[in-house]
Amino acid sequence: MKIAPSILASNFKNLQEDIKKIEEVADIVHLDIMDGHFVPNISFGFPIIKAVRELTTLPLDAHLMIEKPENYIDRFIDYGVDMISVHIEGNYHIHRLIYSIKKRDKKAGVAINPGTNISLIYPIIKDVDFILIMSVNPGFSGQNFIDSSLEKIENVVKIKKEENLNFEIEVDGGLNFEIGKRLKEIGCDILVFGDFFFRNFNESKIFMRNLK
Repeated sequence: MKIAPSILASNFKNLQEDIKKIEEVADIVHLDIMDGHFVPNISFGFPIIKAVRELTTLPLDAHLMIEKPENYIDRFIDYGVDMISVHIEGNYHIHRLIYSIKKRDKKAGVAINPGTNISLIYPIIKDVDFILIMSVNPGFSGQNFIDSSLEKIENVVKIKKEENLNFEIEVDGGLNFEIGKRLKEIGCDILVFGDFFFRNFNESKIFMRNLK
């Protein structure tokens, strides 16, 4: 089990301090990249990514909630990102996107929204390094976990086992201690925690060490 706190929920005025908190217990730094078009919010850009890369050696995981991600993939990699997920929704040439990431020797993932049927990821499922299952509608932090996401996650775990595939299963949105334990039991590999991680940091340290 890998823990991937999202810096979207961090205090950018004390980014170095929050990165140190992440390094105490986590394995990955999650980057929520939003452009105000693909989702109704804007997050941060390359200057923040550069700052994070200079502050930690942990892998950086960029979730691209943007239009035309093909125009930016090389730049994200040049800024030090190690994992990139692109959405199945709105990206018609998904294989081309995935392989543009893989040819740079980075991990390539496909992300899927709560309201999207998992059948849409079947054509790409053998080509990705990880699948990012959104358990909230992307765009804003602090949302509640959508319970129906559990069935989708269980189905993806089932497909992975039945077809003997090696992709990792990442879940992002509304996670807390109880949901985190349930997702570990189901068979998830990477859990993204947002403001819950930073608001409950002392408790999070104990919980997440036990979760692993």
